[in-house]
Amino acid sequence: MTWALRFQRFTPLMSATIETVRFDMQAMVNPEISGVEYQQGTLAGYEIKEYLLEKWGRQCAYCKAKGIPLQVEHNIPRSRGGTKRVSNLTVACEACNQSKNNLTAAEFGHPNIQKQALRPLKDAAAVNATRYAIGAALKTLGLPISLWTGGRTKFNRTQQGYPKAHWIDAACVGESGNQVKLDLRMQVWQVKATGHGSRQMCRMDRFGFPRTSAKTARVVKGFRTGDIVRAVVHYGKMTGTYYGKVAVRASGSFNVSTTVGVVQGISHKHCSVLHRADGYSYLSKTGAPLGFEKPSIRAQEIS
Repeated sequence: MTWALRFQRFTPLMSATIETVRFDMQAMVNPEISGVEYQQGTLAGYEIKEYLLEKWGRQCAYCKAKGIPLQVEHNIPRSRGGTKRVSNLTVACEACNQSKNNLTAAEFGHPNIQKQALRPLKDAAAVNATRYAIGAALKTLGLPISLWTGGRTKFNRTQQGYPKAHWIDAACVGESGNQVKLDLRMQVWQVKATGHGSRQMCRMDRFGFPRTSAKTARVVKGFRTGDIVRAVVHYGKMTGTYYGKVAVRASGSFNVSTTVGVVQGISHKHCSVLHRADGYSYLSKTGAPLGFEKPSIRAQEIS
């Protein structure tokens, strides 16, 4: 909703297409479920391979190869009593799948695979619980809303020969995503919600006792933690130009988190604000903060 309202300040939004991923939790836990028992389940359909691809980072669980076709693979082979439950499934490239043959993941030299596969389905449950919430919220703006599956998104993307990337998937959602013209060389910015800070007055230890002092002023010398700044130091051991998020200190000596690490002890006098903290971080696909890699491109995007 935050970004829909922001976009509306610059251009009228005509409609919204939303991908609603569905996971059948009962079928994941018990693939043999059927009849009345199944009808009492949470969902009628699921996309098990899409779930596994997301769970395993879209790479082979054994050799970590990316960008190649992956197959659903059983940690404990069916021939040795393995089940179809999602806790026994992973994804593997054809070479690893053939080499593993009827060995277990542990016998194949990857005992950690089974442990990772047994992780709870809480992420899938969260997606199920909220998959329609975005659409319901956007309807309050009076926009025509259409909901689509992740399978349709993947079909649109593969039919057009585009590689897997979140920004490409976003362009390929729904009926309008079956014919899109994308320049794969374009600069892509990653926007990540980071929150506005904790409401706690101080941090607690595991026993509930305070382990830090009470909060001090949020704004120091005109800066607040989370602001993106440019720090230009002309003398001393900190000489240089730094870009990144600032962490303020009451003394006026700040820390600046850059893409290569944290630079400590920079005076507020050397800092200038490039972007006020708004609960989001902005990075390019190469990891550079917004606008610090190619300022001309940022100016183009803003215009």
